[in-house]
Amino acid sequence: MAGTGASKAIAKEPLTAALIEQWRVIGTLLPELTDAQWASATPLPGWRVQDVVAHIVGTELMLSGVDTPASADDLSQLEHVRNRVGLHVERWVAAFRGCTSQQVLAKYREITAHRAGVLEAMTQSDFDAPTETLSGPFPYGRFMRVRLFDCWFHEHDIRDAVGIAGDETGQAAEYALTELLEPSGPGIRDEGGLGYVIGERAKAPRGSIVTFELVGPITADVHVAVDSRAVVEKPDRPSTVTIRLPSTVFTRLCGGRTRAVDHWDRIAIRGDDELGRRVLADMAYTI
Repeated sequence: MAGTGASKAIAKEPLTAALIEQWRVIGTLLPELTDAQWASATPLPGWRVQDVVAHIVGTELMLSGVDTPASADDLSQLEHVRNRVGLHVERWVAAFRGCTSQQVLAKYREITAHRAGVLEAMTQSDFDAPTETLSGPFPYGRFMRVRLFDCWFHEHDIRDAVGIAGDETGQAAEYALTELLEPSGPGIRDEGGLGYVIGERAKAPRGSIVTFELVGPITADVHVAVDSRAVVEKPDRPSTVTIRLPSTVFTRLCGGRTRAVDHWDRIAIRGDDELGRRVLADMAYTI
């Protein structure tokens, strides 16, 4: 499996329907939560469940033309704020910290309903048109795939925080994985994606092929060619190392939500064991 690339058009449907359905899934989960669960710490440093929802709300408000709120605090000093995108996001989170969970839920319902109507009214030409993002200009459809990727990840951040399992298969999961495997874009750190992790951080030798064998709930083989630092559909040589693991662990490692050391009983390495362990040691590259 490989990313589609930022330059390729993304069909408005079924992406729009999948994003609206993702909002519905989150909107169904949130009313089940107690106030204590809304205040639960998530895998994201410094964020409670309510902060995750506030982030989703803030991004959709921004896309609706609402200015990013200012903050009296110097949020750039927070340890988990690493770049200007993180600072922008944190301002929205901070703006909702004085609200109750029910106020945030009401705003979530209001803005996602509004955004669903906007998306449904758009044409394919609208989706193909460039739009400015915090990471530069991208086709609007690509940005909406990032929104689905982001919301899908955050659904499972919430579920992990409160111990409520959810379905990690289906169309939203497939879109999220496709976006995750892009080398760059609005959801990926400036230095790059999975190829950067393997080539720079893990110091994989030139000519290496690193394969991730995802064994469920999403099953896929993800091949990274170190020379091109890219995910490739069919490598032209045998894998230097194959890392077999569940897709649930893979996505959380890429998103910086967990550590491989906490999942060794679910991970198997074939081939260059040392390289495999270096890759797994630091895989986080999403914003």
